[in-house]
Amino acid sequence: MYFAAISVIRGFLFLTLLLAWIAGNKASHLLFSGTEATLNRKARKLITWAVFLSISTAGILAGMIWLMSATEFVFWQDRLLIPPLLIIPTLMLWLTSFPRLRGIRQATGRKTNNPLDVRLLSRASQPAVVAPYQFVALGSLTGLYWTFTTTVPFDMLNGMIPLVLLLIAGMALWLTHLNRSSRVSLTGTKPVNRPLMRLLRRMAVLVIALALGSIPFYSGLQASRLPETISMAEGPMDNGTGAKLDHHHRNGAVTASAEPVKEVSVDSLTGSIEGKPDVSFTLTAEKKTVKLASGRTVEAWTYNGQIPGPELRFRKGQLVEVKLINKDITEGVTLHWHGLDVPNAQDGVAGATQNAVLPGEAYTYRFIAEQVGSFWYHSHQDSQEAVQKGLFGSLVVEPEEGMPKDVKDITVMTHIWEAGGVAIGDHDGIQHIRIAPGTPVRLRLTNTDDWVRQSFKLLGTKFQVAAIDGTDLHEPGDLANVSLDLITGGRYDVTFTMPDSPVTLNVDLGGKLGIVMSPDGQGELPRHVPDMPVFDPTHYGTPTSTAFDANSHFDREFTMVLDNQLGFFNGKLALNYTINGKVFPDTPMYMVREGELVKTTIVNRGAVEHPMHLHGHHMLVLSRNGEAVDGSPWWTDTLDTAPGEVYEVAFVADNPGLWMDHCHNLAHAAAGMTMHLMYEGITSPYTVGTATHNHPE
Repeated sequence: MYFAAISVIRGFLFLTLLLAWIAGNKASHLLFSGTEATLNRKARKLITWAVFLSISTAGILAGMIWLMSATEFVFWQDRLLIPPLLIIPTLMLWLTSFPRLRGIRQATGRKTNNPLDVRLLSRASQPAVVAPYQFVALGSLTGLYWTFTTTVPFDMLNGMIPLVLLLIAGMALWLTHLNRSSRVSLTGTKPVNRPLMRLLRRMAVLVIALALGSIPFYSGLQASRLPETISMAEGPMDNGTGAKLDHHHRNGAVTASAEPVKEVSVDSLTGSIEGKPDVSFTLTAEKKTVKLASGRTVEAWTYNGQIPGPELRFRKGQLVEVKLINKDITEGVTLHWHGLDVPNAQDGVAGATQNAVLPGEAYTYRFIAEQVGSFWYHSHQDSQEAVQKGLFGSLVVEPEEGMPKDVKDITVMTHIWEAGGVAIGDHDGIQHIRIAPGTPVRLRLTNTDDWVRQSFKLLGTKFQVAAIDGTDLHEPGDLANVSLDLITGGRYDVTFTMPDSPVTLNVDLGGKLGIVMSPDGQGELPRHVPDMPVFDPTHYGTPTSTAFDANSHFDREFTMVLDNQLGFFNGKLALNYTINGKVFPDTPMYMVREGELVKTTIVNRGAVEHPMHLHGHHMLVLSRNGEAVDGSPWWTDTLDTAPGEVYEVAFVADNPGLWMDHCHNLAHAAAGMTMHLMYEGITSPYTVGTATHNHPE
């Protein structure tokens, strides 16, 4: 709804700009009508153009009304500036241009071929006739620019500069037409129509404008370049709002405590890692040519020479040791445990919790698995390219007693391999799995693809979504004919009991990719799967008690506004993906203190969806678009936020450190859509920047 309304507004703004540009040119040429008949005809057409412009302006206003009625204030507060830009010049068309054009028509009603006298020339050249058409063009251009550049919180300077330029341009146009009209009145003759000279003058004005504009443009490009080195622990701080007794208050904002906070380096936040590990793994990162099941080859970056990397499976409470060796990945590698809330020093983010592991180097991670569920691991160094090329794998934490022996446990990781197409792991076709009737089945679905919404459809049986992002749901109900859509990084655990007939897991590729489960290991995927409603966890399952809920007292509250903004990033002009109007390294750090209960409102004003991934914590979803989550508690670490959506989430700040919080569409993160959750007193000896080897995104 939100994106549709914004698209309507932008579409009508562009249409109005085009129409007004044409009408403005016709109005400025009215003076050059050779005869009364020609002047009469052109005046009539200009009145028609005024009608067209009014209809187009009405479309903009209708889009604004739609937007305002369908969304919250945060989605349109800065766009309230747009209607006056069109309403004022449109009113001028009917209050100044229209009466004069009607007078011209009356004065030339005989429609003779007589040349225009000084009286008609003067009427045709008046600024009040011509300028309003051009003002509509200026207004629509400014409005269109605003829809791509303003963000929340509103930057007054960014918003006012185009308004000042509009006023200057409007005054220049009015004075130009006034000067021309005065010359006509004084001399009694119309100017000579020299189209080539007019074109040259306009080109000269354009060149001058571009020359003047190139100065701030070049300055903006240079200023946007990423620094050679910057500490992740430095940057603009956002202390949020809230009320904790041991905090100072200033205009309702929470500031750092008056009590000194002991500084702690992320290196010391290792957790309990002493002793002999219960389970050990070695992962070697290397470039390798790998075959898919179909025989197609992929030039991949691998862990242990396979794609995906080996599945890491261990039990809750075990001390886990993973040794990472970089054989030949020039860019460097790390291991990040996506969704597994390990101590900060083990989080595997280059430049934040460690340095990238370069070729010939090794690094050892140690942690105790505190959660049960489905997770995955991947490199967090140049992660967009690393994950795309294959540096990822499945991670499963079983209960302390292990998984029941009779459960058929199947990991399903979808990925698009370069030159190999979409596959489930390394299977790029149809897999057949023999499962005896009555067997409990658990499918662990993970979407690893960057900026891809993957749809899974399970046919042939009723099923339950047993877990989201590694956390079990409470009393999940039976589902059927529902599409399970996962955005980048998200996971669903799906359970069912195997029936006597085949069950198919279909990936949306027309029956060419998926899994057929059957008692005899035979069967085919359906060639056509009908459209299905998308699974929505908001009202799924049944409630159960949690340590906090929507009615709890929150120590800190933050608002995270996701948006698009035309601007500069790292020396390039782009339609940036912003957080609170900024891109890294100017995005805010959300400052918290250990033990606080934190609430965040996430608003997506942008044009695309953003799966926001908070490291080190699971968020409890409180509401979606104003609807309370009243089914099972819904915990997530990668929240799919679509355009126009508003989520309220909360978590306990119980894992001190410096934590990434970024869009897991890794192309967006690489373009600056990343920020941090920062605990007071935490420091980091690591840096990122163009002069370092650390590039987490």
